[in-house]
Amino acid sequence: MFKGTVWCLMLVTGSIVNLPAAAAEADEEFEDLGRGFVDEFPAFSPVNATRLGDHRFDAELDEISPRATNRRIKFLRDVRGKLEDVDRDELSAANKVDAELLGNELEYNLWQLETLKEWTWNPTVYTDLAGGAIYNLLARDFAPLPERLADAAARLEQMPRLLKQARAALEPIRVPKIHAETAVKQNPGVLSIIDAMIVPHMEQLDAGARKRLDAAIGDARKAVEQHQAWLEEELLPNAEGEFRAGPELFDAKLGFTLHSPLSRAEIRDRAERDYQRVREEMYEVARGVYAGEYPHTIFPAAPDETYRQAIVRAALEVAYAKRPAADAIVETAKKNLEQTTAFVQEHNLVTVPEAPIEIIIMPEFQRGVAVAYCDAPGPLDAGQKTFYAVAPLPEDWTEEQVRSFLREYNLLSIQDLTIHEAMPGHYLQLAHSNQYPSTLRALLASGPFIEGWAVYAERMMVDAGYLNHDPLMRLINLKWYLRSITNAIIDQAIHVDGMQRDEAMQLMIEGGFQEEREAAGKWVRAQLTFAQLSTYFVGYQEHADLRREVERMRGERFELQRYHDEVLSYGSPPVQFVRALMLDEPVPKTH
Repeated sequence: MFKGTVWCLMLVTGSIVNLPAAAAEADEEFEDLGRGFVDEFPAFSPVNATRLGDHRFDAELDEISPRATNRRIKFLRDVRGKLEDVDRDELSAANKVDAELLGNELEYNLWQLETLKEWTWNPTVYTDLAGGAIYNLLARDFAPLPERLADAAARLEQMPRLLKQARAALEPIRVPKIHAETAVKQNPGVLSIIDAMIVPHMEQLDAGARKRLDAAIGDARKAVEQHQAWLEEELLPNAEGEFRAGPELFDAKLGFTLHSPLSRAEIRDRAERDYQRVREEMYEVARGVYAGEYPHTIFPAAPDETYRQAIVRAALEVAYAKRPAADAIVETAKKNLEQTTAFVQEHNLVTVPEAPIEIIIMPEFQRGVAVAYCDAPGPLDAGQKTFYAVAPLPEDWTEEQVRSFLREYNLLSIQDLTIHEAMPGHYLQLAHSNQYPSTLRALLASGPFIEGWAVYAERMMVDAGYLNHDPLMRLINLKWYLRSITNAIIDQAIHVDGMQRDEAMQLMIEGGFQEEREAAGKWVRAQLTFAQLSTYFVGYQEHADLRREVERMRGERFELQRYHDEVLSYGSPPVQFVRALMLDEPVPKTH
């Protein structure tokens, strides 16, 4: 899972050389528009500005009020009007792509502000905002520590105001219970950030700065504790909102999120067909594994579904027997990262960047949505670390729940997870993306491109023979891809068709061979989000389609590393735009 933001900060473009007058004028007009947009928009969310690497507002916190919302809406409408005046037919191909991305982002932001209004019903927005406000200042060394601690003090001083505004904005009757429960669990993580990332370094400050920071911490602790009491005593008992988005909201967000020509119905059709195909492929691989364990087995020529299910499960048990210790997942991932990096370099699969990466325990305020994520530096924080964050096992889990989790995240699964999150998945792809000269494009990155590449990377590594063509690695990889498929199915089935928990669990556990802890966690995630779970499958489908097309066109001239480097050279726009740029086709008009 990629942790990122969805709005733009800065536009960097090349000079206009030997272009017709009308084209040069259109490009200049668009670039001026971009520069104006990025100069003003960051002030609307200082926390996200820090996350992306714009540090002009590091001492400020977001304003949560109708007045602030109205100012943002007016700004977005003004920019949209100016974008409509640009003659896009005269733009260069690169600027045509960026104009489409900007148009989609403007419409998406306006829809979020005017229709979705998430700030009124999703309390996790504020746990993420409060935690990120401090975490993003301290996690990376983009400035001297005393300077970042001074900015942290300023933000902590504003924390009581932010949380008070959050309580005023939230309407308990609209808040789904699952969102309230998650916020109750996440909110104390703000205090853990203070204790782990600020308190140990206070001795580096002079007396005056230390006194100010100490007072700010005291006020922030009281504010977070007051907010926790409100979450538990006021919000949670009165949370009566419906977590299901419904078809209208789901389709609107799906369209903005995917920025793809695939419709909800087409996604469902593709997913259901791939679901059957992948399960059949899993049986063929599992039969070989089973025959290795029991060489005298005679397999029926036409096995029924029950028989095939049993053989796949038996083969998976061989993989599940290879489990890490409960407290060794991070160390296991570190070793896997060394292995995957060496394999990619040895087999010349894709150019490996030199950007630093660190595997960390997931911060507490981020837990409860995914098992792991990749937190890449913002495009304006070039050279800073990427974090591959892994969540520790909850302390209140039973022995059976721990066993279930470690069966799902066995040693081979952690290999696949590391490929997805780090090498050659998110870490590598985002490092390439941040090298693209248009920061606008990097900041308006496509979730399906990013998640789709990571899923594609999993399959690509197995096809290249990672772990010496181990059939168990292929079986686990197929299981993980089956998870992407069921993600896409339950995403719309839950939010549009009313799928219930038992039905979703049946699909994930029996259909997708997931362990109970994984499926239970995904059920929670599916309630907390909508449209995001579809990005993995849709993105992979589009990446796979593009590679097949380029392989067909280039024939014997096709080179895998050259292809991968070229795909990643355009930043992270939706795949339909990468296709247009790679194959010199017209840039699709979507907005």
